[in-house]
Amino acid sequence: MTTHVLLTGGTRGIGAAIARRLAREDVRLVATGSADGDLADPATPARLWASAQARLDGRIDVLVNNAGVFEAAPIDLPDAEWSARWARTLQVNLVASAELCRLAVAHFLARGAGGRIVNVASRAAHRGDGPDHWHYAASKGGMLAMTRTIARGYARQGVLAFAVCPGFTVTGPAEDYLASRGGERLLADIPLGRVAEPEEVAEVAVFAALSAPPSMTGATLDVNGASYVR
Repeated sequence: MTTHVLLTGGTRGIGAAIARRLAREDVRLVATGSADGDLADPATPARLWASAQARLDGRIDVLVNNAGVFEAAPIDLPDAEWSARWARTLQVNLVASAELCRLAVAHFLARGAGGRIVNVASRAAHRGDGPDHWHYAASKGGMLAMTRTIARGYARQGVLAFAVCPGFTVTGPAEDYLASRGGERLLADIPLGRVAEPEEVAEVAVFAALSAPPSMTGATLDVNGASYVR
């Protein structure tokens, strides 16, 4: 049977790599991007879900939450701006993902056939992030806790949930990327000696979405070149 997949953030970077790997005969994919709606708007997740469900003949088997933002919020910002950046990051990275997970779990339970959720989080969920990104790390840590809670709560009904935690990932020209992130200092923190490729993260995400054994539900899959091990 063809697997029906909804992928958010599917038009660039890691999401585009996931979409390419899902371009296969046994998958029908709806990949959304910023043109389909701003996830900072609380009404967007429900609209995306309803649109995808209509395009997929009323059935969604897999949700991949990949959309996210990475915006700085240094502590010396004016209070209102600092709070606004926190609110936007939590809304996009965590709350919107939670809304989609909620719709997915309800759909899976109503159909009685189970389903899969893959949440693309971050290494920052484990080890934190830089001083300007408390909110980003907090949002991704919340995503891990949510994924584990879903896995524990609904496994008996066939609802499986997985998290994927990339470290630094090249999403554009490698030289520009490394320069913007600190170059050699960044690489010195990665035992593998290089940052991840989007295709590597996509391979793990698609494994979780389509073929990971059910007993793996609740697992967090790290893709960080051993820059964080646990």
